[in-house]
Amino acid sequence: MKAQIQIGGKSYRVNFSEPLDISISLKAEKNNPTAWYLDQPIIEPVKDGDFIGKVSEGASVNFNNIQFNPHAHTTHTECVGHISEAFHSINYNLKTFFFACEVITITPEKQGEDWVITKNQLQEKIHESEAKAIVIRTTPNSEAKKTQQYSHTNWPYLLEETALFLREINIEHLLIDLPSVDKEKDDGKLLAHKAFWNYPENTRYHATITEFIYVPDMVADGFYLLNLQIAAFENDATPSKPVLYKLEEI
Repeated sequence: MKAQIQIGGKSYRVNFSEPLDISISLKAEKNNPTAWYLDQPIIEPVKDGDFIGKVSEGASVNFNNIQFNPHAHTTHTECVGHISEAFHSINYNLKTFFFACEVITITPEKQGEDWVITKNQLQEKIHESEAKAIVIRTTPNSEAKKTQQYSHTNWPYLLEETALFLREINIEHLLIDLPSVDKEKDDGKLLAHKAFWNYPENTRYHATITEFIYVPDMVADGFYLLNLQIAAFENDATPSKPVLYKLEEI
């Protein structure tokens, strides 16, 4: 299905029959990606006495319990409730789900023992002033990201100035192919999270961060329409399914 939309005074054609899914699915397997020192997710049938919730075991339906952590096991979208003392729900704070979006590819820079994404790198890459969302694909990029075990790897991260820059140019939704926008072991500073959400001074409650995505190489850098799909969890974070659609200027 094709449609015509307006973004910043320009007309674009979008084909909703050609989605580009940039989420990572959750599997109860050893090769499910993990972070934050947790084991793999668990998906198993309910057991109650002689009842096993599995058709192949004689039940009329498959009836599974699922145990996982959205931050550690799958593509997830979070709100400021992830770092605030007060409770804030992503399901409550995210009110709309379609956004003009720019996809960019960044090769993190070495600083000391770390690999970081700098403000200057983003300034060189971002070209779409109408974008309210940014998707950051890091290199090297391969399908290994869909099975990566990240704990104790000191993954690349955003410098505080980088997250501040994104806030200053009115990016409201930040998506990245890493377990976190912050350094794995930072003594709880969470500088990028706090800078992006402007917490606690003038908190951007509507802004979101989506982590653990995977952007295949066939998705070119450029301007897209983003559909940020979430599950209705009353929690700081929820599993999510961000989907991109190519925009063709008319």
